[in-house]
Amino acid sequence: MKVNFGIMLKPPNEETITAWARLHRTHRQLLEQVEADLKRQGLPPLAWYDVLLEVQRAPNKTIRQFELGDKVLLSKHNLSRLLDRLEKQKLLRRELCQEDGRHNTIKLTAAGLAMLKRIWPVYGESIQTHFAARLSKN
Repeated sequence: MKVNFGIMLKPPNEETITAWARLHRTHRQLLEQVEADLKRQGLPPLAWYDVLLEVQRAPNKTIRQFELGDKVLLSKHNLSRLLDRLEKQKLLRRELCQEDGRHNTIKLTAAGLAMLKRIWPVYGESIQTHFAARLSKN
């Protein structure tokens, strides 16, 4: 099937297109397996871990909301809704930015750090089982 979306210097060949599609399919399947492992252990979704981890990595475990948005793969709207849920669970706290008063800062709570520590062993094992164990050195 030939698709023409404009000028292209050298279109990808069929092998490249197939590899690209397989990469995305494999990525989706791996994330689904990780999500299933977390759910079986009664843990929250992977997006929670990703947000909490980025806040934990920030200096003083505090980050501006817009900076967090640059680090995670969520739209502004979805990030805001997720932050609402995390704040409701007391895993993080939003505060008005002291420096400019226009932005929120996100601060990790002790409960948020504890949640990271609960999720990581299951997430790490899931990475090992579904991904690393299938890699070869070739």
